[in-house]
Amino acid sequence: RYLPGGGVHGWNLKRKLVSKGANYLAQAVLAPKASDMTGSFRLYKKNVLEAVMKLVISKGYTFQMEIMYRAQIMGHSIGEVPITFVDRVYGESKLGGAEIVGYLKGLWFLLWL
Repeated sequence: RYLPGGGVHGWNLKRKLVSKGANYLAQAVLAPKASDMTGSFRLYKKNVLEAVMKLVISKGYTFQMEIMYRAQIMGHSIGEVPITFVDRVYGESKLGGAEIVGYLKGLWFLLWL
């Protein structure tokens, strides 16, 4: 979403700001090698995912970040391709105050890995 050629479609300003803010915080705190720590469209090599999943503790939004971050600190390479994320047609986002607090707690946890 955040590489040249990628993007989002159908998001309101609030959702864009929350997503960009969450990624900015992750970049500042964790210095990941990925441009989008909150997106969930990912592929992992089977052996990498098996190794990382043995260690993962997080739940919720932080779960995705922990997988990526653990793979990085274990020395695995990370590649990216731009995508355009199209907002859901049915249902609503689960993002609310509790999820934001959970994200911040999770980011604090990942900082100390």
